Amino acid sequence: MALDTPLQQPLSFTGHHHLTTRLVLATLTGRPIRITQIRSTTTNPGLTRSETNFIRLLDAVTNGSQIQFSMTGTTLVYRPGLITGSAEGLGASGGVIRHEIPAECRKRGVSWWLLPLCMLAPFSKGNMNVQFWGEGCITSSTLAGDISADTVRTAILPLYKHFAIERGIELRILKRSAQPVGGKGAGGEVQLVFNHQVRLPKTLHLLNPGRVKKIRGVSYCVEVPKSNNERMTFAARGVLNKFVPDTYIFSDASAAPLIPTTARSHPSGKMKAAVGFGLSLVAETSTGVIYSADLSSPPDGGVPADDIGKQCAYQLLEKISQGGCVEGVAAPTVLMLMAMGSEDVGRVALGRDVLASEEMIQLARDSKVFGGSAWGFREAGGDKEDIVVSVVGRGVGNVGRKVA
Repeated sequence: MALDTPLQQPLSFTGHHHLTTRLVLATLTGRPIRITQIRSTTTNPGLTRSETNFIRLLDAVTNGSQIQFSMTGTTLVYRPGLITGSAEGLGASGGVIRHEIPAECRKRGVSWWLLPLCMLAPFSKGNMNVQFWGEGCITSSTLAGDISADTVRTAILPLYKHFAIERGIELRILKRSAQPVGGKGAGGEVQLVFNHQVRLPKTLHLLNPGRVKKIRGVSYCVEVPKSNNERMTFAARGVLNKFVPDTYIFSDASAAPLIPTTARSHPSGKMKAAVGFGLSLVAETSTGVIYSADLSSPPDGGVPADDIGKQCAYQLLEKISQGGCVEGVAAPTVLMLMAMGSEDVGRVALGRDVLASEEMIQLARDSKVFGGSAWGFREAGGDKEDIVVSVVGRGVGNVGRKVA
């Protein structure tokens, strides 16, 4: 099987870990990659349905990408094309790409697709307008560790303003869905509108975490009594009001999406499956630093709303106690944007626990493999235990659109 061309040899990686991050880095830098031994020693070798679905999303928002698999799916060769976004004529309807997440992908939340797409959107040739739907589209947080769509909207997208990327960015939750139980589907629907492309992200200098001045949140329930929202809010405020009096949590109650079914107990051919409730909290400091926490009811139930609210509040306090100017969920996004920026040194203060995570260490290694410079580290000094990470931008930026 001839997978390589003499033009540019692919960068070689092994294993399925950090696959989406490497695909995003390859797309941003234009470097082809070859990934081998993808789950080659397991009983289900090769790429999962979620990973192949994500690769189809990459193919939809780029032009000229070449993707090749081995027969078993344990080898992947990806040659990236130009990031075109959802320009007029490319989308399924009027410049909007409708991307289906099938039922086989229901173990991952929709944020697993959203976070990499938000990374690619500022470097697109045109605007990015993608609508996610399908029986595998889950808008709540999941047991796999994915955050909810609410946290992406309130804790991740606001970080882009630090890089002078803030106009025309919106995440719409059209249909809410919790993680379904068993083999049932979810049926959520989310639309990402990202209409701000830049030539190069602004150099970031974020060293002062500041003091937490307010906490906001969203309590949501899907096809369960709205009193669950009130109980989660009351329990969370009981913990947080002692530290930050300015705490406000919005409430959102919605019906569960209808999922096609062949069960005789549902003669209409549709059923409601993705029911549950959850809470998303965001703390903002005086310097614009954001910390977030996310928790939802398990698919099998058994956890009262009061416990969800209290656990989410303690989770938020733990994130704040880790320190730094960027939390663990958002750190990969911030550092990748810093690496793609102008050829200047950007600096950001991170907590020790955030920096010591496996994902951050591997991102530093992969960034260097893709041609970036090594990160610099130094202690913040004073009474702070944070580590200042220095990243030199590659100056890659947006090769498709020359905008300011």
